[in-house]
Amino acid sequence: MGLLKQLEIKYELDIVGDFLTHFGIMMESLDPLIINLSRKDLFKNNIDELFRIFHNIKSASEFLQLDPMIKLSSLCEDILEEVRSQKNLYESASNELIDWLLLIADQMEIYRRDIENDEIYFHILNPKIIQIPRNLFS
Repeated sequence: MGLLKQLEIKYELDIVGDFLTHFGIMMESLDPLIINLSRKDLFKNNIDELFRIFHNIKSASEFLQLDPMIKLSSLCEDILEEVRSQKNLYESASNELIDWLLLIADQMEIYRRDIENDEIYFHILNPKIIQIPRNLFS
């Protein structure tokens, strides 16, 4: 029994359908938000929006007990909170942070496809994600 079937057994179909719909919408918006972190004029709003997206993914994943997604979104949420807490919010993101966030977005997209394709397990985490960026600002 795959991931999707397990969700459909544990939860109402409307809940699973809504999760997949909203998750897909959030995934579509990630790349433009991340790439535009290099722009000083969009930096603060995009960081805030990315934080909101990953917080929502984490909350929904906790409800549905999707452990790999909980761990990844929590890690991302922590890094984004660190960025938000810095005094230089009107700077721009480093290439290192942008590249790392793009890896996160790719991994989340893989997880989305794993669920939709009713895979038995989530794909393994890209090991490059473990290399958390040290330099957050350019």
